[in-house]
Amino acid sequence: MSRRVLILGAGFGGLELGTTLSEELGDQVEVTLIDRNESFSFGYSKLDIMFRGASRDSVSLPYSAVAKTGVTLLREEITAIDPETRTVTTDAGTHQGDALVIALGADYDLDSTPGLAERGHEFYSFAGAEAAAGPIAGFDSGKAVIAVCGAPFKCPPAPSECALMLDDELTRRGVREQCEITLTMPLGTPVPPSPETSAALKAEFGQRGITFLGDMRPKRVEPDRIIYQDGTELPFDLLLGVPKHRAPEVVIDSGITEDEYVPVDSATLKTRFEGVYAVGDVATAGVPKAGVFAEGAAKVVARELVAEIRGEASPEPYDGRGSCYIEFGEDRIARVDIDFLSGPEKTGVFNAPSLDLRKEKAEFGSSRKSRWFNR
Repeated sequence: MSRRVLILGAGFGGLELGTTLSEELGDQVEVTLIDRNESFSFGYSKLDIMFRGASRDSVSLPYSAVAKTGVTLLREEITAIDPETRTVTTDAGTHQGDALVIALGADYDLDSTPGLAERGHEFYSFAGAEAAAGPIAGFDSGKAVIAVCGAPFKCPPAPSECALMLDDELTRRGVREQCEITLTMPLGTPVPPSPETSAALKAEFGQRGITFLGDMRPKRVEPDRIIYQDGTELPFDLLLGVPKHRAPEVVIDSGITEDEYVPVDSATLKTRFEGVYAVGDVATAGVPKAGVFAEGAAKVVARELVAEIRGEASPEPYDGRGSCYIEFGEDRIARVDIDFLSGPEKTGVFNAPSLDLRKEKAEFGSSRKSRWFNR
């Protein structure tokens, strides 16, 4: 009999897991991949929408293009998850699997920072990035504040990228001298796992007149200013916010979370429920919340399921390695190579910004388009 695998979420983790299982097992596995959206987009495309005039359609890859042996992709809204029985209820019915993999990413809790939704522009959702593009284009004088409202958050370099690309945008329009840019984070440095990367970003901020304020946690947003937990008040004319993150409500309601995320064994991505795994931003695996780490975790789960079906020895544990590309402005890209789990200490090796790394980032995207969408 074929093994039934339920995958919730068709992001980096879900797409890689479904693709690998199809490649390795073919008809030996029945994979049901469930996502409520019509298409997939790389997270970094939000910056292209905000600063490069990209449309949502131009950065979207329709799920209808996914055609893998043994994989069925369903566009359904998940309404309940029972980890005890590995049963999932959607707006279209009920699904049950021999293995259940939760890869639903993280959601945004705007209410945890009162006033953010009404007075700022969150740019971590695609709808938010689209909505922020207009105010960014219309901003030509005053104070811009980019505020991260909680940690952990997805794609740790993204707020720094936003600050640098905003500087590029204002410079291009000839209004930079009339504008101030301030970036605040609850973290002490822009990219804590890599002191070298943080130092390079802070040096770039210094050259461009961008103010970085670390260890700052927003408390609330008033009509013209943001108030921080330590009493600091920053006036703004444009507020770009990164909301506090948490697991999706349907995951929290399932009883599988602790402190708003799914705890897993970092080596295997297993939860405390038999046959239930979690990968990517929804899980606490001890790695940054970024697509490349969800992809790496999915590979480990795939190898575990394949080994189990074939009666083989357990695979090597998850090593927590991945590379993140960082927009440094002026069309330059840097890269930080992260290793969180394979050694005694976390490391982050910095590769200086260059035009050549832009080509490498493009290849990163095109290779996944080809692998997951046959494009």
